[in-house]
Amino acid sequence: MLKKIVLIVFVLISGITLAQEGTSSPYSFYGIGLQKFKGTVENRSMGGISMLSDSIHLNIQNPAGVADLKLINFTIGGSHKSTNQKTSNESQKSTSTSLDYIAVGIPMGKFGASFGLIPFSSVGYKINALEDGSSSTFEGSGGLNKAFLTLAYKITPKFNIGVDANYNFGEIDNTSFSVSQNTELGVVSSNSSALSGFSFNLGAMYKTMITENLELSSALSYSPGTNFKSTNNRNISTVRVLPGGGITSLDSRDIDVDNTEFTFPSQYTIGTGIGQPKNWFVGVEYTDQKTSNFTNRNFQADNIKYSDASKFKLGGFYIPNYNSFGNFAKRIVYRAGIRFEETGLNIDGEDINEFGISFGVGLPVTRLFSNINLGIELGQRGTKNAGLVQENFFNTFLSLSLNDKWFEKRYIN
Repeated sequence: MLKKIVLIVFVLISGITLAQEGTSSPYSFYGIGLQKFKGTVENRSMGGISMLSDSIHLNIQNPAGVADLKLINFTIGGSHKSTNQKTSNESQKSTSTSLDYIAVGIPMGKFGASFGLIPFSSVGYKINALEDGSSSTFEGSGGLNKAFLTLAYKITPKFNIGVDANYNFGEIDNTSFSVSQNTELGVVSSNSSALSGFSFNLGAMYKTMITENLELSSALSYSPGTNFKSTNNRNISTVRVLPGGGITSLDSRDIDVDNTEFTFPSQYTIGTGIGQPKNWFVGVEYTDQKTSNFTNRNFQADNIKYSDASKFKLGGFYIPNYNSFGNFAKRIVYRAGIRFEETGLNIDGEDINEFGISFGVGLPVTRLFSNINLGIELGQRGTKNAGLVQENFFNTFLSLSLNDKWFEKRYIN
């Protein structure tokens, strides 16, 4: 049954994955948009920590975790975000819904493999501005997606290593419309960038029992910096503004622009935690990303600077009694976490930081430890200083993590 589900969902949803925006933030204008969280709902409900791996959940953050799988795992997750955007003078609300990942993990003895699709970044905004007797509208859409293939190996019962190879691709469209007051003429400028490039992520995990009941877990992952190709197109049109508010083109011209390369920065993540296997765990994690080396796709702005980004995460889980098959409530996984991120983006001298606190549950279904995972996150991004936008958001998450045995030899059909 799981084989049929995997095939149907990949066919029906892969196209949606590539087309979604998944954000309504004005901060998605910068760079390649807002970077999406690249882990599962289970990780996200624990503040985003990535050092956990087990036999029934797929880890899509640290490739070394795939070696711990004992069952074929299919996982799919999505989220809905409700955001209250505020400036010093105004506020408005926006919502967005996105598919966050779809992946399959396959155990192969000491080896493990996985593959899937993840939206890497999202662009989605619409901004209206009035200045010096003219009005302007700025819109953006698109983003970058990641198709990945992971291979992991269990060197010893305590130590795993892994690598994933990623093909990143997508398109970002930016459009501006400007018109002066008391005139029928306006200008529309359309810019599009088709992005592509390969990247790699290396990971290692180590677990050991330090007492009879307590296990120490630690993990490290590293992504080298890489160059992505940007194929750029630009069109400028003179338009007439119609009485009803629509526009009609009077003259349209394609502008020659150079194709570019932009550097996507390297990053490393290190984490450690302690817990009692299948009962509870708490861990802390730190990520450093060299965004000071980041370059934009095809434009430069004097008021934008990039510094190195960092992320601090704390989270864990609790299971009352995972083996209590007669009591459903005792097998529920309770998760919680907190995170703080310095995004590395600085606008008009203001650092754009992000904070979130999350909670979640894992509800067991079927005899093969499949589960439904629910989570929520409350957080804040940005600031109202210097005329910028502060975003207070409320995220809800949902995922399915389904397990099956595909290569089991059956003697009775």
